[in-house]
Amino acid sequence: MAACSMKGLTQPHYTSTLRKAEYLLFSAILLALVAATGATHAGITRHFDFNITYHNETRLCHMKKIVSVNGMFPGPTIHVNEGDRVVVKVTNFVLYNMSIHWHGIRQLRSAWADGPAYVTQCPIQTGQSYTYNFTVLSQSGTLWWHAHILWMRATVYGAFIIHPKRGVPYPFIQPDEEVPIIIGEWWKSNVEHVLLEYISSGGSPNVSDAYTINGQPGTLYNCSASDAFVANAFPGKTYLLRIINAGLNTEMFFALANHTLTVVEIDASYTKPLAASAILISPGQTTNVLVTANQPVGQYYMAAGPYVSGQGVPFDQSITTAIFSYTGSSNSSSPTVPTLPKFNDTKFATNFSQNLRSLSTAQNPVNVPSQIDHQLFFTVGLSIKSCHHNKTCKGPNGGRRSASVNNVSFVLPKTALLQAHFFNLSGIYTADFPSNPPIKFNYTGKAPKNLQPSVGTRLKSIPFGSNVQLILQDTNLVGAESHPIHLHGFNLYWVGQGLGNYHPANSSTFNLVDPPIRNTVIVPPGGWAATRFTADNPGVWFLHCHLEVHNTWGLEMAFIVENGKGPLQTLPPPPADLPKC
Repeated sequence: MAACSMKGLTQPHYTSTLRKAEYLLFSAILLALVAATGATHAGITRHFDFNITYHNETRLCHMKKIVSVNGMFPGPTIHVNEGDRVVVKVTNFVLYNMSIHWHGIRQLRSAWADGPAYVTQCPIQTGQSYTYNFTVLSQSGTLWWHAHILWMRATVYGAFIIHPKRGVPYPFIQPDEEVPIIIGEWWKSNVEHVLLEYISSGGSPNVSDAYTINGQPGTLYNCSASDAFVANAFPGKTYLLRIINAGLNTEMFFALANHTLTVVEIDASYTKPLAASAILISPGQTTNVLVTANQPVGQYYMAAGPYVSGQGVPFDQSITTAIFSYTGSSNSSSPTVPTLPKFNDTKFATNFSQNLRSLSTAQNPVNVPSQIDHQLFFTVGLSIKSCHHNKTCKGPNGGRRSASVNNVSFVLPKTALLQAHFFNLSGIYTADFPSNPPIKFNYTGKAPKNLQPSVGTRLKSIPFGSNVQLILQDTNLVGAESHPIHLHGFNLYWVGQGLGNYHPANSSTFNLVDPPIRNTVIVPPGGWAATRFTADNPGVWFLHCHLEVHNTWGLEMAFIVENGKGPLQTLPPPPADLPKC
């Protein structure tokens, strides 16, 4: 079996030389801005080298060549402390273009380092390098990094762990040990071929062949008896499981047989302790749970299985497992299997989300915007377009599957949006994304006939410092379905959710005291989610569904947050090595 200690998957790789000539301009400006804010921290600069290469991996008795970082799958775990400056040189040695997104990092005035291809940067081309340079401010907890181009994050991902400032304890019981638990999806075929095939067909993609935990499918799959991650536990000790859903297209339930999971943090924001038999975690989300080894000595499965809310949606119905193995247990004994919610248990999924509450601390204060400057109402959902040239596609009724926000199916440009915005380039995008659906209808009822999305690169501009309320409403044009919506550059106060159509009267039920704080919010199937944030970070910021299939169909848009007044509210110029298109 593939074993690992509870201290983590791997330690970061550091370089010893500072490449000053390469990024002096950007780093100097950023450090000056940070210093000018009066922020004090004992952070240090941490250097990492990420080499994008090919290597072979065998799963389910099938070997294939994958793209990875430093020849590792999952990729290296980054460990930093709050306040540290992070410098990652990414060099691309494969034939695909590449970009890396530091998922959940606020990137305060460092939007050039955010990473989504054709949004904040052009991709890193074969044989080229780009140095991501940013400081981790006012955040601690579990985040992650991943490729942000095409479907490359199927194998290019890893944990990004932010420890508190030195000497600052956790606001919960100190765990004896910690371990990242990264849930993923595995295809025997090349995922880029899967992507190209379903784009050309207009239908749905082939589902994965297995789910994985820390890159291993687990012993319940055929031809996988030895392929399980093992976490060694000592009786009586308490462990912090840092759970990440890096999967492409599936929300997941996670449980540990016969043990209670106590949620203490989500998306690098502390929560009031929540005891649960299982958790829901969507692609893009992270959840930290405490678990105490208080059961009889033995082996217990950690298991993750799918949550699928859409009716008739094809999905991988299997379950991935890892082993929580007590010291002194026999390797010959069969692990106890946990009971996971049924794949369509929307009630469990909704209740779990509604029971989360944030924990106000000095590091993570809960200051929900009360006076709203911009009211935004975005419909998010799937739709059907006519097939090209009067042909028949593999979507419903012979059409082509599509997705949209406010009936706009987003198109990525060939020039990065942040560059176009910063240098006032014309013809790349329009700043006229609608604040409300252009056509009002019964969003969760019977859909109007022949409602097809428009196609374009349309952005929404917001003045610096504005308080924004964003309502996300699922639609039923093709079928109601859950959507994990991720906003780059910000944390969202998730102040409310409900089923059916949102009505302004629903605001009376909002939690403005201790709502959960997330970077990826779940819009329930046939329902709505209410969020708030303050536009305090200048730049261009991507909003998209973190189900890659929906993202590819166009369920995405981007915000422009304008510069404010003075250098502390202004985006610095790009670094000298910013990739060119």
